[in-house]
Amino acid sequence: MFYPLPENVTRDDAEAIPENFNNNIRWNLGHIYLDQFLWIEALTKEQSETTTLVNSWFGFGTSPSDFTTDTPTFEPLISLLENQPAILKKIYGQRLRVEFSPIDMGVKTIEQVLIRTIFHEGMHLQAIMDIKKCLK
Repeated sequence: MFYPLPENVTRDDAEAIPENFNNNIRWNLGHIYLDQFLWIEALTKEQSETTTLVNSWFGFGTSPSDFTTDTPTFEPLISLLENQPAILKKIYGQRLRVEFSPIDMGVKTIEQVLIRTIFHEGMHLQAIMDIKKCLK
């Protein structure tokens, strides 16, 4: 689902936290990656060890201060995001319209989760663009 980053984002850009921002580009990328999996897990009740670990770095209420030496850096996050659509298609492609018990916002299918999370992704892409503008 991931859209291309604004041009010329560097590793240094990804780590910077401009004044009046709580997070950096790296955190926003990790949060974008995590969000779809969290919503799908909430809907399907299928848990993943990877999501639990990534949630400790990029989940709601976290910040770059929660990063450890194990937290994915800029380039691995880009790779995770680029590969995410294929992974989601492989795991959930045959179940996009299967109805589950509704969760937040009345969401009851994986297809609806993806629509919701793509919107959320756009909000974080705007945050990334805003951070990038502040770094000029």
